[in-house]
Amino acid sequence: YRMRIFAPNHVVAKSRFWYFVSQLKKMKKSSGEIVYCGQVFEKSPLKVKNFGIWLRYDSRSGTHNMYREYRDLTTAGAVTQCYRDMGARHRARAHSIQIMKVEEIAASKCRRPAVKQFHDSKIKFPLPHRVLRRQHKPRFTTKRPNTFF
Repeated sequence: YRMRIFAPNHVVAKSRFWYFVSQLKKMKKSSGEIVYCGQVFEKSPLKVKNFGIWLRYDSRSGTHNMYREYRDLTTAGAVTQCYRDMGARHRARAHSIQIMKVEEIAASKCRRPAVKQFHDSKIKFPLPHRVLRRQHKPRFTTKRPNTFF
């Protein structure tokens, strides 16, 4: 069986693999063997992409299905963002979250306003506190530096 598991290291990944396999099939660690466990690298890690994540998590009151969207350079980065976000918003620990599917999504298919707000081609960001770098700074000057423009 082959699975894509998001984990901080190979020990946790193997443990999660056996957890999911034992849920899906009548198999346990003593009757099986892991042939390969490796990291999958992104094809284009320098391009910002939209990711949709389908997950299931156990809260204090029950089990919930969820769909979430994130913008990131890599799939692993989007999943990390998801784990942090779930911990912050829902107090869900990593062991109680099961990621079912992660998919790269076209800008037109995005649903969440937090992701859609960055799809503007004329987007601009403020530069709130611009400090002169040392090489461009005069040694002596008559006025104090102005860091807001």
